[in-house]
Amino acid sequence: MENSRRDFLKKSALGAAGFTIAGMGMSSSSYARIIGANDRLNIGIIGLGRRLGAYYEPIAMKSNNVRLLYLCDVMKHQRERAAAKFAEHIDYTAKLENDVRKVLSDPDVDAIINATPDHWHAPGAIMGVQAGKHVYVEKPGSHNAREGELLVLAQKKYGKIIQLGNQQRSSLESIDIVGQIHKGIIGTPYKAVAFYSNGRGESPIATNAPVPEGLDWELFQGPSPRKAYQYNTWDYNWHWYGWDFGTAEMGNNAIHELDIARWALQVEHPELVSVEADKRHFLNDGWTMYDTMMASYYYPGNKVIQWDGKSRNAYNTYGSDRGTVIFGSEGSVFVNRGGYKLYDRGGKLISERQSSDGEGGTDLGGGGGMSTLHVNNFFNAIRGKEQQRSPMDEMMKSTHLCHLANLAYRVKKDLIIDPVTGKTQDADALKLWSREYEPGWEPKV
Repeated sequence: MENSRRDFLKKSALGAAGFTIAGMGMSSSSYARIIGANDRLNIGIIGLGRRLGAYYEPIAMKSNNVRLLYLCDVMKHQRERAAAKFAEHIDYTAKLENDVRKVLSDPDVDAIINATPDHWHAPGAIMGVQAGKHVYVEKPGSHNAREGELLVLAQKKYGKIIQLGNQQRSSLESIDIVGQIHKGIIGTPYKAVAFYSNGRGESPIATNAPVPEGLDWELFQGPSPRKAYQYNTWDYNWHWYGWDFGTAEMGNNAIHELDIARWALQVEHPELVSVEADKRHFLNDGWTMYDTMMASYYYPGNKVIQWDGKSRNAYNTYGSDRGTVIFGSEGSVFVNRGGYKLYDRGGKLISERQSSDGEGGTDLGGGGGMSTLHVNNFFNAIRGKEQQRSPMDEMMKSTHLCHLANLAYRVKKDLIIDPVTGKTQDADALKLWSREYEPGWEPKV
């Protein structure tokens, strides 16, 4: 009955060929793939870790008309914890599931939220759209440069909404000041410095250990080649233990600020990437990649983006633990999730605006008004009611900056990039453009 009603709503929303949704630039053929504006959205969440709190409010809001069908995670106690937490926000019970493939095979599921580790982002999102689902995928969205290309192809081929979880794109303050920058409030913007300072401590040395009780280690690995379980791999420290599952701090946090920098400067792909990075702290612990990085991206038109990342040195170099400074010919802007400050060329504060959503800093976890706005935008984009704020073809250009910096670090040299395609001809970097997959798990479009 529900599917029949949904089909009716889709068909009744269509006009003659070429009909355009006001302000959306969306043809009738595109809108045919979008759920009715007033129809219920059935959702499954895949990955129930630190970002879980970001989804309580938008799923519980009556105005969103959303029903949570599945809570899916490879760790049993994660599923049980998520069910208990959601019981505080909704008056019904979602199904608990271990295997994402079972969620995707359910025809009643309209969309999934993919909050898994990085190595599952693109494969899970591609599986989702191939199964006919819309996908909200947390940052960085892809594990390597090739997966970013595949995500863009998948969105175009299957015509489903894929939204990246870089929630600052939905910050009202960021939208305001970036719009002002584009209108010339600081003259011609020419440089952006994106930064992050955190005081992460020592990481345990990864040693072979029994698989934790309740963990499906086979499914956790998914697309990644099989290996023995090592302590303490599955719970967050996968970010720092090699390249099997994570993308280091670039994919973990730099994506947020680099996206704001690129958005403000209105640039596409760089023509040169130069990186200085190393492990500077706790030299004998289990952390295996850089914890400190300075990356520079040089663009056509003499525009520059720099990334100053300090994972384990919490010195607030720029007066805050994270954010972006945009320099223009007539002034400068400091912007982060807490709001912005606008300065003239002489350094005088001209105006400022503060956010009240309580979602800033380095200790983010899950949840806050900005995340709610961003998830709501995903729901409304599915229904054709709002312009999507983080579409894949745009967002993967920002994520690509993370992959390029990681590549430059791993091959230990500057990379010349085609500013039109974002690709390099460097032979060593091309060997790492994709990754090795567990046979049968290769993402294909």
